[in-house]
Amino acid sequence: MNHTVLLFFNLGGGELFVILLFIIIFFGAKKIPELARGLGKGIREFKNATSDIQKEIRNNASNPLDDIDITKDLKD
Repeated sequence: MNHTVLLFFNLGGGELFVILLFIIIFFGAKKIPELARGLGKGIREFKNATSDIQKEIRNNASNPLDDIDITKDLKD
């Protein structure tokens, strides 16, 4: 029988529990939701920035000849 083990950066359940316990002791239970909100906002901003960059790349890749001015090259 194959048991699935939760692996996050090659950490098992025991190590994750110790890390979470340390975070609770270090920051306190009242600060954890505030930290999670800040982390969530940061992740959301990162996702928005990456999607904006992908949209910009797609728009420029679909019309590469729109930025070329042939008349400028002919005048020189």
